[in-house]
Order: sequence, then C-alpha cells, then structure tokens
Amino acid sequence: MDTSRQTRVRQAFDDFFAPSEPKSESWVLDLFQHTAQTVPAYRKLLRENDVDPATITTFEDFQRLPLLDKASYHERYPLPELCRDGDLSGCDMIAVSSGSSGRPTIWPRGIEDELHVARRFEQVLVDGFHADERRTLAVVCFPLGTWVGGLFTQACTRHLAAKGCPITVVAPGNNKAEILRVLPELAPHFEQVVLLGYPPFVKDVIDTPGVDWPAYDIKLVLAGEVFSEQWRDLVSQRAGVADPVSDIASLYGTADSGVLGNETAVSVSIRRFFALRPELAREVFGDARLPTLVQYDPASRFFEVHDGTLVFTADGGIPLIRYRIADEGGIFGYDELVAFCAEHGFTPPPGPELPFVFLFGRSLFTVSFFGANVYPENVTVGLEQPGVSDTVTGKFVIESVEDADRDRTLRITVETAPGQAADATRIAQEIRDQLLRLNSEFAHYVPVERQLPEVVLRPQGDPEYFPIGVKHRYTRRP
Repeated sequence: MDTSRQTRVRQAFDDFFAPSEPKSESWVLDLFQHTAQTVPAYRKLLRENDVDPATITTFEDFQRLPLLDKASYHERYPLPELCRDGDLSGCDMIAVSSGSSGRPTIWPRGIEDELHVARRFEQVLVDGFHADERRTLAVVCFPLGTWVGGLFTQACTRHLAAKGCPITVVAPGNNKAEILRVLPELAPHFEQVVLLGYPPFVKDVIDTPGVDWPAYDIKLVLAGEVFSEQWRDLVSQRAGVADPVSDIASLYGTADSGVLGNETAVSVSIRRFFALRPELAREVFGDARLPTLVQYDPASRFFEVHDGTLVFTADGGIPLIRYRIADEGGIFGYDELVAFCAEHGFTPPPGPELPFVFLFGRSLFTVSFFGANVYPENVTVGLEQPGVSDTVTGKFVIESVEDADRDRTLRITVETAPGQAADATRIAQEIRDQLLRLNSEFAHYVPVERQLPEVVLRPQGDPEYFPIGVKHRYTRRP
C-alpha cells in the first residue's frame, strides 16, 4: 500500500474542490527541478546534453534546456524510466495513441492528472454552459477504450459532478445508434444536453433525420480538428444551438498531456471577427488559414514557440519539459490580442483574462479526419500492395475536404505511372484496408461508411499536385 500516493491524491482533490488561485509562472522551474531529481530518463537526457540542473535558476536558463519530442525522448527510454522514480505503477491509467507506423505510443497518467485537466472542462461546462446551475446530461461521443478522448472526458466530467455540479454522464462512445437510443430516454429529464466528440462525428449524429434537437437545448464540446466558423454556424442551425459563440467550445487536447487549452466566448468571438477579415487574420496569425484559437492557464501549461511550432511544459504521468508537439502555431498575451481587436473596431465580450494559443495542426505531416491522424506512412503501404504498386509512382496527396453540406471526405490524389491504367476503386480499398490495419485511431474513430477514401488519379508530373523539380508534400492545406 502506497500511503504517499494517498496523500498526493487527497491533496489533488483538495486543490480541485478549492477555488482556483493564480500561481506564479516560476512553477515551471520547480517542475524542472523535481523532474530532474525523480525521472530517470530525464536525468539521463540532461547528462547527455551536459546540463547541470543546479545551473537552471532563471527563465532564461530554462529556455536553453533541450527540446523533447517523441523520437528523442519517449521512444529512446524504457517506459518506466519516463515516470516518477522509474515506477510505472505510480500511475493508474494508460492512454494509447497511434503512431505513424501503427506502433502504439503509451501515455500513463494518474487521477491527479485528471483533476488538473478537469479545470479546463470546468471552464467550458460551468463558466460557459452554467452546468453548476442547470441539470446537465453530458453525452460522451468520443471513442471509448485505450484512446485518450473518451475515458478521459468521462472521468473529468464525473469529477465535476463529484464537485457538486448537477451533471450526469452517459458514455455511448462513437456508437451513433446507441447515442440516438439513449438520448430520447434521458434528455427530457435534464435542462440541457452536452454532446462531447470529434466534429465530423457529432455532425453526423446531428444530421440524423427525425430528431428534435432544439427540444434538448444542445451544447457541444469538440476536439481534434480545426473547423470553420461556417461549420459552427451550420451545425448550430441544425442542432438548434442558441448561441454558437457561447454554446460550442473546442478543446486543444493531446494524448501526451490531456487538455492544453479550450475555447471561451472570448476566443470564439475573436476568431469569428478574424474569419470575416482574412487580411487581418493573415497579419495576426501569419497564414491565410484560420487557426483554432483557445485560451490556456499559464499556471497549468507553459507554452513557448520554436521555429513556428508549439512547445509546452506540463506535469503528468510522464512529466514533459519543453516538449515539442509539432503543432504549427503561436501564442498571444490576453491584453495584446484584445488591444489589436480594439484597434480595428471590435471589443470581445468579457471573459477570463488568460493568454491565447493558436494552432493550425500538423498539416505538413498528417491530416486529421474524424479526430484520427491519417499519416502518409499508412497510405504508402496501401499503394505498395500487389496489383497496385505497378500502376502508381508512389506519390500522393492526402486532403480532408469539405463539401457544400459541410461533410468531410478523405481524398487521396495519386500519381499514376506512365503507360499504366490504375484502378481508383482498387486503390481506395487497399488504402482503407491498410489504414484499418495500421492505424487504430482510424479504425475506431471513423464511421464505417466514411472509411473508404475518395481516390483521384492524376498523371505523372501533374503541375497542380505533382510538379516536377519541386519537393513533394504528401498533405495539402485546406
């Protein structure tokens, strides 16, 4: 029996039940020192980089520490060595994410980590949806199982219920038939219903004919994909969502460290302001794309930007110090971004005065489809199958495209070999089969009827997709 664990868990519950209090950003230095003392893998990494922990005393010192990522840290050391005291049993839950080759990436966590992340759900459900005052049915539509979304969401919403919020949780997962079976039975007993899931799947559920969504006073909590403000408006209209600004919130979550940030009415209203002014959006975000824009708590997650990608520091089952997650994006102070909006005639509604983080996702490496990362490596295997490999060059481009009805399709444009008659149907089937075999997220997140990709064939050297003499990219930005 680990009595010290009892002490830590009790303290975590005490902190969660107490009012949230600001914390000095010097906590990252304390976390670094504690991690250097207690995590064997991190001690080894510091030694290999000639870093003496005793010399790290300021933020300037901290920002010279080596960056971590999956390849240089998580995959280099035995799993227990990544945990406190080299002991995996100090964690009580395992989440798994699919790697690019289908090899699972293991992320241990404890109930303390859930309570920490539950603060982000509290900001959405309580501060945003008033779930502390209204009887709320939380319907977890994320996939259940080893994947991080479903069980983590279920745990965090139950912690809010334990805190005293009139929230009741039901977890049908991404089983559309089960969601539609339990909703008519349960929803009439509550004042509002919150659907929590990946955007395309939630839209699929809402598009089911014959459901009186407005009668349920629907709210949405989404994660995993960037979506447009037009998409938010369309889904709001179909679901009878009263206010798309305050009643739909997206989470910035990762298997690596849970939820890093969340949309608020402040961030959504600012994003909608920029959605109508692409020239200002380009000026602020440095790209024609409209990113996800969320707020984060610097007392919980410390963000930096390195070469245009996000780096964060966070405690957890595997403490991560300056972890480079490879999401393209950046950060803004609250006053900085609000002042820019004011200079251009827009004042956001009142809300938490927390900094902002924006992200475009890992568009150069993967495409997100129904919350599953689709990796080029998975598609390559499909093109290497007998009967296909002789008809294609091996080059392709993956896109998640949205039609006029705001539904998404996985489109793969394939370069055909000279003089060969490629079969688009056969290629689509082979790619689907390999995605199902190699990528557990794809197999469990994407509905069966959406798993067959649309394959478009283009000749070798096609100037739009396969220009000669230009470095090829396997994904395309929307």
